This record gives sequence, structure tokens and C-alpha cells, in this order.
Amino acid sequence: MGVIIKEVTDKKELKKFVKFSIDLYKDNPFYVPGLIDDEMQTFDKEKNPAFEVGEAICFLAYRDGEIVGKIAGMVNHRSNEVWNQNAARFGFVDFIDDEEVVDALFKAVEDWAKAKGTTMLHGPLGFTDMDPEGMLIDGFNELGTMATIYNYPYYPKHMERMGYVKDQDWKEFKIYIPDSIPEKHQRIGEIVKKKYGLKIMKFKKRKEIWPYAHKIFRTLNAAFSPLYGFAPLTDKQIDYYVNIYIPMVRLDLVTIIVREADDEVVGFGISLPSLSKALQKAKGRLFPFGFIHLLGALRSKPKIIDLYLTGVLPEYQGKGVNALLFNDLIPVYQACGTEYAESNVELETNNAVQAQWEYFKHEHHKTRRAFKKDL
Repeated sequence: MGVIIKEVTDKKELKKFVKFSIDLYKDNPFYVPGLIDDEMQTFDKEKNPAFEVGEAICFLAYRDGEIVGKIAGMVNHRSNEVWNQNAARFGFVDFIDDEEVVDALFKAVEDWAKAKGTTMLHGPLGFTDMDPEGMLIDGFNELGTMATIYNYPYYPKHMERMGYVKDQDWKEFKIYIPDSIPEKHQRIGEIVKKKYGLKIMKFKKRKEIWPYAHKIFRTLNAAFSPLYGFAPLTDKQIDYYVNIYIPMVRLDLVTIIVREADDEVVGFGISLPSLSKALQKAKGRLFPFGFIHLLGALRSKPKIIDLYLTGVLPEYQGKGVNALLFNDLIPVYQACGTEYAESNVELETNNAVQAQWEYFKHEHHKTRRAFKKDL
């Protein structure tokens, strides 16, 4: 039998859609599964406010009754307006190494995108920048992270075979924790604090961070606005992400820089202990035992840190605010015995961000790509 493509239309099929990735990579030591319930919520129109500014469809590929691939198509109308483009996205894509399967999956999404009146398809992307994005093209033997996509080396080969070309690349780095704060950072940090009237905020109780939660995401909106494919998060989307992420942050690994005059968030750095090994043990499920692995990782003295979210208001970028973040967080990492931090994705064109790693021992160990194709 040939390949049969079916649209996902109910929760039972959506669960199969999510679980296929876990099954495909079950013997791969580098793949990090997400939580099944979290990904299902991502596609829940009642729960994910991204559907207020976009739309999506999911497809499963079957052969002989077995699932052999999956793909989602999305249109982010808000992003199209911001970037003055008429594009659809593909994402949440996985498949076996088979041309017939891959071609059938992408034909389904391309046909859907054309029916929506779009003229270009690009990805892998999510609904927003808060979803994992970018297909791995280098670094297949490196452990993945909670915030990124893992895929087999045959994926980009199929993309090129189908006529997809590079749209944008992201780089990822290992940044090794130094024995001491670079002297230049210490000096710049003190100058910046006095010159701009800034102060470092730390929190001992979770209730203390809540008044700053929405301010963090408003700063994120401003800081990320020039980045590839980004569209400002709506108020409802900010509420959604605040309720997801603030309860799970580890307070000692959060640093916020505020302007003393009005208590506005100028910059922030949110990092987490690496949850990669814990998520591998959880195998997509919080219960009955997955939460034990995750809590253990969150409370540990981590050897690996994930730099999860960092942002600085545009008017303060390039003025040394990052030095304040480093000055505060490096001693915390040292106290944990952390060996290195994972930068997660950084646009290859974002030279200012990558330049900050020059002061540390670092290694470019992964590269991922967004592909595009005119329809």
C-alpha cells in the first residue's frame, strides 16, 4: 500500500500525532522529548491564544496502518502583518527516511497553504518564537535541550531534495563557566548601574516575582521585535506564557534589571538547570514518575545550565546591561558547580549577541536552519 495522509481531527488522533516523535526517537540518546500534555495544549484552540491571531492544521502519514510521519501547517497572521509577507509555516514535523512519506506530508501542507492564499512556506517554526524552531543541520551527536528540536541527519537532505532553500540559520553555543567574573564585566556593570540608574532584582519567594512577570514579557516583545519571524505577543498570549513558565522557574537562576525611577524591567536573564536527562527519563509523561525526575533536576546543583530567555530593551542594548546579568549569574553558576551553559538558538546574523561570548571559553556545537519554498 502507498502512503495515506489523514488530517488530525480529534484528541485521540492528536495524541498519536504527539507520541509519534517519542516513538521515532525512542532509541536515540540525543533526542529530548517534550511533555505530551504540553504539546497537546499547544494545539488546543480553547487554551492556546495563538489561535486568536493564527490558524493551524495537523496531518499524519500512514502506511499499512502504521504512522510513519507527521507535520503541522500554520499561518501566523500577526507575523505576516508585521513582516509584510504572505507566508505559511510548517512545524512539529517528523518522518521516517522515505521519499514517498516525506513528499506526501509536504504536499498536504503545501496544498493547504495554497488554499489559504499564501505564497511561501517556511519552517520548521512554531506558532510563536516561544515554540521550538529550526531544523538541526549540524550537531546531531549533541544532547538536545528542552527548548530546541532534534532531528535525524536525513531531514535536511529531504528538504533540499524537495527544493527548499535556506531562509535563516541559528547557532548554538556551549559557554563554559569561568573561574571568576571577567574584570571588564565587573567594571562595565558598575558604570552602567550608576549611569542609567539601574538595580539588580533577585527573589527568594515566588510571590515576589509575580509583579514583574508581565513586565518581563513586555520587555521580551520589545527586545525580540527585530528578530526573524517574531510577532509581538498579545496580552492573552503573555498571560498564557506567564502562567506556564513563572511557576517552574528556579528563583536563584533568575536575574532582572530594573530602572529605579519607575521600576520598569530593562533586561532579564532566565536560566534553568538542564532538564534534558530528566525529560528523557519521563518519556513524555509527568505521571506516575516523570515529575519526580523533573523536580530532581530543577532542585539539583546542575552541571549544565540552559540559558532559556534573555532580553534587553532596545534603547539599552550595547550599553553594558548584559554585563550586569553576567556579574550576578556567574557566581550562582559557580556555586552550583556548573560546567557550561547552553545558549540555545541565536540567529547567525545577531552578531551583538554572539560577540558577548568572546569573553568566555565557548564552542559552537549546533546549527539549525529554517527552510523556505515559494508556492
